Amino acid sequence: MTALKNDTFLRALLRQPVDYTPVWMMRQAGRYLPEYRATRAQAGDFLSLCKNPELACEVTLQPLERYPLDAAILFSDILTIPDAMGLGLYFETGEGPRFRKTVRSMADVDALPVVDGETHLTYVCDAVRTIRRALNGRVPLIGFSGSPWTLATYMIEGGGSKDHARSKALAFDQPEVVHGLLAKLADSVTAYLNDQIRAGAQAVQIFDTWGGALSHWAYQEFSLRYMKKIVDGLIRQHDGREVPIILFTKNGGQWLEVMADTGASALGLDWTTHLGEARRRVGDKVALQGNMDPAMLRASPARIRQEVATILEEFGTGTGHVFNLGHGITPEVDPEHAGAFINAVKELSAPYHG
Repeated sequence: MTALKNDTFLRALLRQPVDYTPVWMMRQAGRYLPEYRATRAQAGDFLSLCKNPELACEVTLQPLERYPLDAAILFSDILTIPDAMGLGLYFETGEGPRFRKTVRSMADVDALPVVDGETHLTYVCDAVRTIRRALNGRVPLIGFSGSPWTLATYMIEGGGSKDHARSKALAFDQPEVVHGLLAKLADSVTAYLNDQIRAGAQAVQIFDTWGGALSHWAYQEFSLRYMKKIVDGLIRQHDGREVPIILFTKNGGQWLEVMADTGASALGLDWTTHLGEARRRVGDKVALQGNMDPAMLRASPARIRQEVATILEEFGTGTGHVFNLGHGITPEVDPEHAGAFINAVKELSAPYHG
């Protein structure tokens, strides 16, 4: 494939020397951009946009046309796997994702297939190939999946949940059911991410959005255990390069040491964890990604720049930092403020890499 013109993001994830701190944003292709809203309207709805490789490519590239980002991320959704398993994903206006079927018994688990990218989620792999061709080596492409625990919560609850009460109750009362589901999901995520890598993804991120809702022991039993299984099964060398793996557990700052022991290349941090403290705790085991509060993008450009300076100072000199938000950019953000954020990282980070 075409050689990379800008591999700063990949080098930082592997803790190799860089000239500046690379930056991208979770949900960088999204509703805050008017051009995204226009393309989504053209597609008809969110799922139709995800399932159209050409339009998914178009929205993936839109933020790169506006901003000097150091990575593109595949436009898709974390719930593609349970949808491919036959649960019937749909979106209710104002309520988010819902499933027509739920998984609440061992019989339900046994009925689920293990899915992969090329067989069951061909449109995702086609989008990866289409995006890689369109990028033409401009920046690396990130593939991704939801974590087994995060996917399981949606499958058990039937959609999003504030407290995950049904998922936790099932895990605590019938752990064999949940472990059966998580094992099947881990096999599916591994196959899905490996197919994304073969199709052209140059790094992958596992989004553990709801792992932080678990207690200390439950996180390690129901979330981290299965993410480690995935990391162990992923392709680590492809197309002549190492493929970095990023683990991101929202509200997971208390588990950085055990997360760093999984074999992942980097850990994503939300805004509740001090970046300098995190670096001291993990040492040179992993790179760190994050971690500005997305709400900061609603502040003035001058305040955004000040926060970027603070976070860069928290991490300090040397490589191993990918600047990002602590979670996804939100729809009401002014695109000019996102630009101020990215430009501040570019302008202020070089002295930390002398």
